Amino acid sequence: MCIKISQAIEMSSQKNVNTFSNLPTTSDIFLVCGLGSLGQHCVVALKNFGVEVIAINEQERKNWEISNLPNLLSKLIVGDSRQPEVLQLAKIQQCRAVLLVNNDERINIETALIVREVNPQARLVVRSAKENLNQMLTEYLGNFVSFEPTQLPASAFAIAALGTEALGFFNVEGQWLRVVQQKVQFTNTNSSNFRWCYQRHLHELNSRKRLILSCISNTLASSKSFHSFYEWEPDTKVESEDTLIYIETTTPTIDFSEKRQDIRQKQKHPWQLIRHFNLLTIKQKLIDFWYSLDANKLKKIAFFCGTTVLFLLVFVMILYKITYPNISIADSFMIAAILLLGGFGDLFGGFDFSLPVPFWLRFISLVMTLAGTAFVGILYGFLTERILASRFELLKRRPPVPQQNHIVVMGMGRMGQKTAALLAEFKQPTVGVSFNGDNDLTILPNLPLIFSNPKDAIAKANLTTAKSVIVATDDEILNLEIGLMARAVNPKINLVIRALEQRLTDSLSHLLPNASVLCASALIAEAFAGAAFGENIISLFRMNNQTILVTEYNIEASDTLHGLLLAEIAYGYGVVPIWYQQPNKSAVLMPLDDTILAVGDRLIVLATIDGLQRIEKGKLNRRLKNCLIRVEKVFNEQVIFEGANAIARISGCELSTARDLMNHLPQTLKFPLYKHQALRLARELKKIQVLAQVIPINHP
Repeated sequence: MCIKISQAIEMSSQKNVNTFSNLPTTSDIFLVCGLGSLGQHCVVALKNFGVEVIAINEQERKNWEISNLPNLLSKLIVGDSRQPEVLQLAKIQQCRAVLLVNNDERINIETALIVREVNPQARLVVRSAKENLNQMLTEYLGNFVSFEPTQLPASAFAIAALGTEALGFFNVEGQWLRVVQQKVQFTNTNSSNFRWCYQRHLHELNSRKRLILSCISNTLASSKSFHSFYEWEPDTKVESEDTLIYIETTTPTIDFSEKRQDIRQKQKHPWQLIRHFNLLTIKQKLIDFWYSLDANKLKKIAFFCGTTVLFLLVFVMILYKITYPNISIADSFMIAAILLLGGFGDLFGGFDFSLPVPFWLRFISLVMTLAGTAFVGILYGFLTERILASRFELLKRRPPVPQQNHIVVMGMGRMGQKTAALLAEFKQPTVGVSFNGDNDLTILPNLPLIFSNPKDAIAKANLTTAKSVIVATDDEILNLEIGLMARAVNPKINLVIRALEQRLTDSLSHLLPNASVLCASALIAEAFAGAAFGENIISLFRMNNQTILVTEYNIEASDTLHGLLLAEIAYGYGVVPIWYQQPNKSAVLMPLDDTILAVGDRLIVLATIDGLQRIEKGKLNRRLKNCLIRVEKVFNEQVIFEGANAIARISGCELSTARDLMNHLPQTLKFPLYKHQALRLARELKKIQVLAQVIPINHP
């Protein structure tokens, strides 16, 4: 149903409803204000949660980026979201969350203030790049979160440009983590995972610094793609050609291949440099220098003036030395310099000369003064122009453009700057290209930066020897043009293109099959949707065509996570806990799954949108609890106490139940467990000399 603002005002006047006081308050509706590309993708992401979505758009649209979008909405209102009548039609007091994703940040902020007045409990998710203002609004409005549209997808662009096996790279409380997809090659003895092949079980690769997310076996045709976490078998040995996906702690490192080459060049002995210094090289250097002057007429004029002044200086020195052999070379130099700098009056201001000066020499001296004044004045003007034009660029020079194996970021808008800054944090050699034409020294001052048009920038940025190029301007057609030009210059380059709409993303993916075409709106829409349910989205990355959200939970008494084992959270909700912290205690990376969450704890997980749905609704997948533990016997009576503790800790059953089981062996624990959980318990019991086995349960 689509309602226009004129209809809304008429309906409001007929019913004589001028306030929101008569509306019931519930928490079942989500409101999206602004149906641009981001807003449309947010609607789709919210509908994946199975909730009711109402949308407000300022203008009526005929063409939608997502064709069936109106069918996904319970109500579509055309009007200004800042008007009370429009918010009234959108059932604002019944809204659990409001997503303000208009392109105009001012409209988003104004609407947020109005919404907070009439609905103090609604979650506000705002598209805004005003960092200071956002922080203050978080304090004053409460239940408020803001995202800058380029903040989250920048990491996806940076990872795509690396051209490595890394799928994700993000920072959690100062610790860098990366997600790696790696194919195990038994024949590659230089591979770091060679020692795993045919020797290690998958569960043995897990540690406090590494966690397996998925294993795509080379022997199972049905497992050629990732669907969800924990599909892999923990007791399976790693085989050649298996594809492992895992998360690990790391430190950003630079590719030192270019650096080592520069060091080797700097370490050349002087005689090696002198050997190449001959007449041919000098001639070639002079030719190159002259052609470089042709490219800049002002420099050519300055060069001509400087050469003329130098010639006049030498000429006057020789002339005075020949005329007066008794004066020194230094005196002749000083006389020539004074004349060229306009000092004729200083030398010939009177008629009483200590040395007789003939008239012809005085006349030549006057001509020299006039010529010197003209040419030196031109040189002064050139130097002044260069100083003003460069805006004192000499105070802080940018690094030089890398020669090879670097990443080129085309477009220094918000997306380009954030992506380049992230690559700098990864310690990757990067060069930025700005098409604005204004040498803005405030843009990433430590980054090599080129100000040029697209055609010239390709040559200046050494694109033929670059590793990757990211085309991230705000103009989709320009991005396509630059992408095609880059591919023509360097067919093997890793090409990453920014698209603003999903339709163009799909088209470019077919046109450039080997390029990474990313739609920023599609990437961050799921983050906006997750934030609407109260979660804190730290980062995101793509994994086998799925968006993985790095999500933080602060445990409260009413949370669906409260009181659960991490094993239940991980396997029941299908998420991966990677960071856990109790109040006033140190954080734990890759926590064990026998931890019980309590109020005040903080937990960071990797989750798909399906995992966030399950957590939101409290829908544990109990059908996956399809294993039982049968304890056969103990090899040492002294381990009965330790065995009971291990069973209670890992399974989550009562300690009394575990002790009763250990005292009446053999016996089966009547407490269903998830498969990974049961296998871990069996391994832990084996370590303390207790024989146990996992028994599958066949659900009807």
